[in-house]
Amino acid sequence: MTLDLKQHLAAQAGRVETCLEQLLNDVALQEEIVRPPRLLAAMRHGALNGGKRLRPILVLEAANLFGHADNGALKAACALELIHCYSLVHDDLPAMDDDDLRRGQPTVHKAYDEATAILAGDALLTLAFDVIAEDTVHADPSVRLRLSRELSRAAGVGGMAGGQMLDLESEHRERSEAEIRRLQSMKTGALLRYACRSGAILADAGDADVDRLTRFGEVIGLAFQLADDLLDVESTPEAMGKATGKDAEAGKATLVGLMGVEKTRAELALLLSEAEDLLAPYGERAKVLTALAGYIVNRSN
Repeated sequence: MTLDLKQHLAAQAGRVETCLEQLLNDVALQEEIVRPPRLLAAMRHGALNGGKRLRPILVLEAANLFGHADNGALKAACALELIHCYSLVHDDLPAMDDDDLRRGQPTVHKAYDEATAILAGDALLTLAFDVIAEDTVHADPSVRLRLSRELSRAAGVGGMAGGQMLDLESEHRERSEAEIRRLQSMKTGALLRYACRSGAILADAGDADVDRLTRFGEVIGLAFQLADDLLDVESTPEAMGKATGKDAEAGKATLVGLMGVEKTRAELALLLSEAEDLLAPYGERAKVLTALAGYIVNRSN
């Protein structure tokens, strides 16, 4: 049966959206006191305004590769997406990337205000670790602890947040190729790596399979960033739903700027080939992940 990737991704994104809606409702949980309406509205604005939902879908598909497709995987996937959404809310702030648009809509600090946007990001981040600790994520508490610890490391000082710091420090100064690759593996790659790795862990996959999915995550993480940098150079704000040309304007070093467009496209082709080779042992079971790798390399927004 031919895979309709667009339809499949839309269905998976819909599952994620529904779960996020439930997590971001106005009913205070046990040990909470009240959920302030303005803060909750800002959180919902930052998390429920569409998007590809690539990271949570990778969690779901990596888990499904090993026959695991329950609501625990969905909750774990949403925990990761909450982290991603918090990072976007904070990245858009005037002190960071200073963006007015996200997914074609006003950014949270524009729709509300800067202080509310900071708190919304803080609350989304904190909620993620509440969600990943839920009993329904996995029956074994040690697995939930492992997922939580690895999520913290992927998102924190040695992962995404650290990568953002390196990115800020790269403005208006020369960076070597090795330095750019390191910061991108942290800023963008760490969460994509975690997505693929955590899906395999959730499914109780063996160590060799976890390692294989981890490498797959690293490969598509780099591919995602390279494709993103190309789009920043070649696409339009209308197609992207956000400003383009921001990296060059900010004087940020990118691999596209260093290598040029043609060499970047050649590397993307090599990365796609490696991703496909990593999934080859799984045969037909990996058709969605294989198609996703192609989508990441060839996407138009």
